[in-house]
Amino acid sequence: MTPLWIGVGLLVLVALVVVLSYNRFVSQRQLLDDSWATIDTELQRRYDLVPNLVATVGGYATHERQTLEGVTAARTHAVAEHGPPGAQADAENLLVGWLRQLLVVVEDYPDLKASTGFLDLQHELVMTEDRIQAARRIYNGNVRDLNRRVQQVPSNLVAKVFGFGLAEHFEVEPALRSAGPPPVNLSA
Repeated sequence: MTPLWIGVGLLVLVALVVVLSYNRFVSQRQLLDDSWATIDTELQRRYDLVPNLVATVGGYATHERQTLEGVTAARTHAVAEHGPPGAQADAENLLVGWLRQLLVVVEDYPDLKASTGFLDLQHELVMTEDRIQAARRIYNGNVRDLNRRVQQVPSNLVAKVFGFGLAEHFEVEPALRSAGPPPVNLSA
């Protein structure tokens, strides 16, 4: 009778480990979804700022149509992209590249660089970029933790049985925050 109880006890222990591991995977997946939602919110904030920035620059730089249209098209593409993090990162890199080009164009317009409205918009954009970077770090940390569990023994067995796979990191080029506000030359 004792071997039967030992067998039942081991079965209960294994079942308990599987249930606990499964529940931890579910919690990690939810944490990953929540941290992605934070990134998505900050990206939407950026998307909302871009038209104002384009309109402000467009009022000064009427002959810079190609850059303004490029920023607008990249924003439209980024807003429409709802794929996996890698596809979203590609769209974001395109948008960031056009935004950098837009800020280079601004250098040719001293009145624009000194405009309070433009400086406020650029400050908001830089703050948003910082928030996106912070949210991205949190998301990628959660991806790292989940991926580690998916690959480690014995949790990898639970992951295989219940279909938990590796998650994709969200890698985007360092954004506009490194550019800082445009220099203002008051002597011109």
